[in-house]
Amino acid sequence: MGAFFPMTSDIASVANSLGISPDHLSFYGRDKAKISLDALKTGQKKGKLILVSAITPTPAGEGKTTVSIGLSQGLKKIGQSVALALRQPSMGPVFGRKGGATGGGKSTVQPAQSINLHFTGDFHAITSANNLLSAVIDNELFNGTCRLKPEGVLWKRVMDMNDRALRQMRTSAGKPTERATGFDITAASEVMAILCLSESLADLRARLERIVVGFTPEGEPVFAKELRVTGALLALLRDALSPNLVQSVEGVPAFLHGGPFANIAHGCNSVLATRMALAHADFAVTEAGFAFDLGGEKFMHIKCRQSGLAPEAIVIVATVRALKMHGGAALDQLTQTDTAALSRGLDNLAAHLDSAAKFQRPVIVAINRFTNDHEDELALVHEFCQARGVSCATANVFGEGGDGAVKLAETVLAALPKESKPLPMLYDAAEPVEKKLTAIATQIYGADGVQLTDEAKAKLALFARSGFDKLPLCMAKTQDSLSDDAKKRGRPSGFTITVRDFEISNGAGFLVALTGTMMRMPALPKVPSAERIQVSESGEISGI
Repeated sequence: MGAFFPMTSDIASVANSLGISPDHLSFYGRDKAKISLDALKTGQKKGKLILVSAITPTPAGEGKTTVSIGLSQGLKKIGQSVALALRQPSMGPVFGRKGGATGGGKSTVQPAQSINLHFTGDFHAITSANNLLSAVIDNELFNGTCRLKPEGVLWKRVMDMNDRALRQMRTSAGKPTERATGFDITAASEVMAILCLSESLADLRARLERIVVGFTPEGEPVFAKELRVTGALLALLRDALSPNLVQSVEGVPAFLHGGPFANIAHGCNSVLATRMALAHADFAVTEAGFAFDLGGEKFMHIKCRQSGLAPEAIVIVATVRALKMHGGAALDQLTQTDTAALSRGLDNLAAHLDSAAKFQRPVIVAINRFTNDHEDELALVHEFCQARGVSCATANVFGEGGDGAVKLAETVLAALPKESKPLPMLYDAAEPVEKKLTAIATQIYGADGVQLTDEAKAKLALFARSGFDKLPLCMAKTQDSLSDDAKKRGRPSGFTITVRDFEISNGAGFLVALTGTMMRMPALPKVPSAERIQVSESGEISGI
């Protein structure tokens, strides 16, 4: 990919185009750099934020990241000052089911291979900080120097890889401190969420200190501050807090920073990267993980609530292929015209349009065009949007890059409001947890209601004793359905959401509700993407 898309300019020139001084750059070669937080003080822009989300994902592909990159390149093509603010890929999906996550075709960010692998080491720093805290907890248990007992520890170790065998394990086997625990993936670590929501080193320290690592036998929370190593955690994370700057294949500056999954975490790139883009460009294009029911909802209720950020417009990405799958078409039949399946599948798009409209922003549908799409099917989607009064544009961002996104860029600009509006929330954080759950389940998922298992009720009661029930919610739910059943495509109805457990992320500032069979450590598929990755004798990596 690197040979096919040569770097348009070195990263120092990209930074200079944004007005970022060389003094604020820490270079990682010629093609990537970290940006000092001091650059926020010198940024002169007050950019407008455009949020890109999508319909419920399918194996047919939607291309949300590709469209985000293509849209930014389309805005550049029509003379706009624009920057991207995106998440970093996790190596779990790179070697697992999804593969790389740097866009596709002529709408990618570069250097793609580096970004998909170790990049600037942020994930390693987060993993190390998380696991240092784990090691200290077990050391304190061994020495009997903390208030915790083994059965009261909540904190888990993490690694940036999909490995189902590590979901459940026992540590210190045969010792008095033996306990049941397991691994989460790094993207699900609270440290990842904390880094992505922190506004400064001081804020990062405060958030690390208030991490709840467990509860005493009396039900009292034990905070990370009590273990006296938050300074060491901060040292590991100091450089990782600075956003990373790269560029698209057409030279659009791209701040890639942070990578929490939206199905098991809050699904947004860092607040600092978003602020950096807004401070140095007239428009900042960002995305939220998976579909609007996951990433979009959390973008509003977690990221925007905490930071005060607010999008000016929402773009919902859809493909004819995915809509036909939601309408019942088989994966191997998607190249054939099937307007009946497409019509049924439009219900899924309608659900996300309804949800997005609740946040009182202009909503634009971006049809990510595939080579085999039929004109009559594209027309059907346009007619559907027109009937709803929703702006819509077809974009060939994979095949044509910015040229293929000019119409989409113009449509988005035309939809932007003249004045910003306050961002409404669908629930107040201080409301009872059951009421907050019901608001999300009924207004975003289309559920009839919510039910809690006995285990979830007991955990919630424990958390409520310390006031943690007053935090916003982060829903851990399958990305494959609006419901908590991954097999239900389209727009399911007549279902309830079952919350089987809760986890506390006090440093990040939210309460995690686990639904269905969602695991915070994903698994590899039967044939993982790692099997197709190779390195040539000259060192060229292929297959990502």
